Amino acid sequence: MRSYDFSPLYRSTVGFDQLQSLLDSVTRDAGQPSYPPYNIERTGEHDYRITMAVAGFAESDLAIEVKQNVLTIAGKRAEPEEANYLYQGIAGRSFERRFQLADHVEVNGARLENGLLHVDLVRRVPEELKPRRIEISAAPAGGKTIEGNLATAAD
Repeated sequence: MRSYDFSPLYRSTVGFDQLQSLLDSVTRDAGQPSYPPYNIERTGEHDYRITMAVAGFAESDLAIEVKQNVLTIAGKRAEPEEANYLYQGIAGRSFERRFQLADHVEVNGARLENGLLHVDLVRRVPEELKPRRIEISAAPAGGKTIEGNLATAAD
């Protein structure tokens, strides 16, 4: 396993606390379990979807929460009444999966369909933060000019 030391980055940057904590969490989470499996896809220019395989979970068993740019999806199934399995291959264990969201990314909705949980996300940048074009105007005719004789000034 590789280990990265970001301390030189911390000493030479100011105001990048969120980026630093994100880098730290990525290196810490490298050994986390991969259950349940999920996909992250881009469905449009500013639209995304997280699809998570949650077979056996009902809507009431799942919880979705967004807090401080972190999307948390958790699942906890009620224990079945005295099931006598000969083989149990469908995983139904509890889970909690966290996704770090970029600024201005919001959860647009969620739906459970055929054992897949779809969480739709949209990036909405406020108008005041969007780039805007600034027109360049020419200097008005008859503006101030400096007159002088360069040959006289050089003597």
